[in-house]
Amino acid sequence: MSNISGVISSIRQIMWQDNGLNGDAQRVEQLGWMLFLKIFCDKDKELEVLNDDYVSPIPTEYQWDSWAADDEGMTGDEMQEFVDRKLFPALRNIDISTANKRAVLVHEVFDGNNNYMKSGINIRKVLNKLNEIDFNKAKDRHAFGDMYEAILKDLQSAGKSGEFYTPRAITQFITDIINPQLGEKILDPACGTGGYLTSAIEHLKAQANSVEERNQIQNDIIGWEYKPLPYLLATTNLILHDIELPNITYRDSLDQPLSEYKERDRVNVILANPPFGGIVANNNENNFPQNFRTKESADLFLILMIHLLKQNGRAGIVLPDGSLTGEGVKQRVRQKLLEECNLHTIVRLPNSVFQPYATVATNLLFFDKGTPTKEVWYYEHRLPEGQKSYSKTKTIQAKEFDPIKTWWRNRQESEIAWKVDVQTIIDRNYDLDIKNPTKAEESHNYNSAELMEMLHRSFEKSNALLASLKEAVK
Repeated sequence: MSNISGVISSIRQIMWQDNGLNGDAQRVEQLGWMLFLKIFCDKDKELEVLNDDYVSPIPTEYQWDSWAADDEGMTGDEMQEFVDRKLFPALRNIDISTANKRAVLVHEVFDGNNNYMKSGINIRKVLNKLNEIDFNKAKDRHAFGDMYEAILKDLQSAGKSGEFYTPRAITQFITDIINPQLGEKILDPACGTGGYLTSAIEHLKAQANSVEERNQIQNDIIGWEYKPLPYLLATTNLILHDIELPNITYRDSLDQPLSEYKERDRVNVILANPPFGGIVANNNENNFPQNFRTKESADLFLILMIHLLKQNGRAGIVLPDGSLTGEGVKQRVRQKLLEECNLHTIVRLPNSVFQPYATVATNLLFFDKGTPTKEVWYYEHRLPEGQKSYSKTKTIQAKEFDPIKTWWRNRQESEIAWKVDVQTIIDRNYDLDIKNPTKAEESHNYNSAELMEMLHRSFEKSNALLASLKEAVK
């Protein structure tokens, strides 16, 4: 492990010296395509040994061994020229006419991503570091998988790219609660860097007792992702988790009319953190029934996910406070959710969980399709004692969810858990943004500064009222 973490820190140092790379997101993308190609070519070698008829979809001169594997090989301007003018164009235009799945994978990864490095000498140095790892050794692959997780986590603070990463404590908790089983189809329609998918893979691997069962997992874990960088990162992430050919499709999940999905497209389990706060592209809202059309991506994703679940299918998803409330389409979406699914639990999270990418308050929603909701349990997840908020250095931890897991099996109302019957929710126009009732009753010990502020505000209100009264009397 120390060897592999040493390799990664060396790669980072080399990348920092290259003036073509700007910021964490570009460094991760750079490492991403190199890593993908190395892993892919290592796998090709293994497949050639196992199957005499196997031929790599990558032409020989672009295979890792031909240009990257020799530490004393091509470097400098020759390397830069080769990568930019030959390697990328060749892999973007790889022959996919035979629909060879491995060829399609290479095409989709290279079609959307770029080489940013501007020094062929630095490219050579990074390649030599990657050559120290043998991805056909399970030990190397798994050790690298853990390190890769840390690299993806860095993305959370890399500006816009944070949207692709859900803290692992959350993906793990949702997966544990939903408890996917071997043979079930599991979908994340907005899979980002693959966090839910890898949580589900590890969960299923623990149940698998034979090679056939392990192979089955590969087909049953399904992801959709429409941005090139997370698509590349998720694909690599799954390969590091022993999925030879990840079942991730490079597509916009909202690009197809709901009516085109047939029963065979439906799944048993959905685990997702759908994009929120986003504006839907390409008029894709027209793929949805008239009364659910909106430009807000989270609402359309919710409709899509309800639609894609089989009867008795179950889902664990992240939604912002804004999706729990609001009139018009938002209200109709929530009504559909409560009438077609049993929304049995909402876990309310502190609003700093997704810092610094998003500061909005979020919720974990758990629902089963096929029976209407009778009551919703709410559970308020509080920050650890003495902590004011989550941050880059103090992220949410898996162990913080242990009390919820204990409560889950034996639900009781308390100062952090309360239940609301569906009629109350209907009377509120299907508003699900229900605050903790015990909080409202608690007497608050205000400090003097807070009291002064409140007094000041009430004086302002009084003065405004007096002014408007005077106006009325005039």
